[in-house]
Amino acid sequence: MALSKSRAVSTTSPTAARPRRFVPSGPLKGRTRVPGDKSISHRSLMFGALAVGETRVTGLLEGEDVMATAAALRAMGAAIEKQGETWSIHGVGVGGLLQPPAPLDMGNSGTSTRLLMGLVASHLIAATFIGDASLSKRPMGRVIDPLSLTGANFEASEGGRLPLTVRGISPAMPIEYRLPVASAQVKSAVLLAGLNTAGITRVIEPVPTRDHTERMLRGFGAELEVANDFGERVITIRGEADLMPQDIVVPGDPSSAAFFIVAALLVPGSELTIENVGMNPTRAGLVDVLQEMGGQIEVLNTREVGGEPVADLVVRHSELSGVEVSPDVVPSMIDEFPVFFVAAALAKGQTVTTGLEELRVKESDRLSAMAEALSGAGARVIEREDGLVIEGTGGEPLRGSANSRAKTHLDHRIAMAMAVAGLASRDGVDVDDTRPIATSFPAFETLLGECTG
Repeated sequence: MALSKSRAVSTTSPTAARPRRFVPSGPLKGRTRVPGDKSISHRSLMFGALAVGETRVTGLLEGEDVMATAAALRAMGAAIEKQGETWSIHGVGVGGLLQPPAPLDMGNSGTSTRLLMGLVASHLIAATFIGDASLSKRPMGRVIDPLSLTGANFEASEGGRLPLTVRGISPAMPIEYRLPVASAQVKSAVLLAGLNTAGITRVIEPVPTRDHTERMLRGFGAELEVANDFGERVITIRGEADLMPQDIVVPGDPSSAAFFIVAALLVPGSELTIENVGMNPTRAGLVDVLQEMGGQIEVLNTREVGGEPVADLVVRHSELSGVEVSPDVVPSMIDEFPVFFVAAALAKGQTVTTGLEELRVKESDRLSAMAEALSGAGARVIEREDGLVIEGTGGEPLRGSANSRAKTHLDHRIAMAMAVAGLASRDGVDVDDTRPIATSFPAFETLLGECTG
């Protein structure tokens, strides 16, 4: 069964919500590819903008978040354009960023904001960051704190929020910073500030986070080393780097693949192959946990593309059992928890998650948002301060949203997770606004319809 048609909405206002009802589907079959990895797409643009010469990128995710990064880098002097299926970036060199003529509009992208704050911090320019209503609610203090140690100055709105102005400094002070909370964005912001800082900048990670920044910076020629010191990751980078342009192939985004993986596991009769999925071990936690729950996910054709491990995944409908998710796994599946909660809601027995405080400061408070949305669709959910406890249906479809509508809170992952819940329900799930999906996965609804059509 195909997805239902979108409800009629006004086309006269660009801000009008686009609600949609996602209904039970037929099995997910065939082969599909998800868009390029969002994290790698952001970084390929940023590092290309700091290299001298032309960097060429294929498979770039063309969602709104990544386009916000491209627009900001253009405003600071980089030449970025699409040529056929390839993106061309002519960089300005480390230390060469120019004063932007106007505030940088980050839309909904926290990654763009936090990483670019790191770049600006060690350049002798000032940049004001603005964003949409959702991004403007997100605290930036965890990035402001370490970057202030370099000598950069910050003028933020109440609570360390946007609008926010960064006044960079050059030469900046190299720092050693121990992450108080596992965060790849904070780590990356500090390392990017260190690119244009004389001396050694060091970041200590008590808990490993996704390592795309480290892999790609080494690929671009930065002097970066990663060591283990009594169980902690220690990343050091030598500043005043000369980055060399690269040809980059962006693998499929595992966070986008997650929605199709869970949908195929939950919808009876499904057998779906998802091609070219990034399998970086710092991002593969969801696959490991779903396999632990009994999910039939076969990893085939493993290979390396542009320094990143890639594979094809064959996913079959499976009976899942509840698990207790270790906090140690959380950083490797932090963005996948909304759709993981959907899988847990249809598993047999109880699923317990802890250590998820980070989800409260994402595009929305994802713990509260998913607890409310899943409860409205008939799931049994208990919300705790650092996680959710979900009592699964044992494979029975969720009731559906009945007379309630799942609230996305302008969060793309909430919208897509509840779309998957609709496929695995009796009566369908109403999602209040599908517009946020365009920030990371513009083709989501089209691909989902093709897989279930």
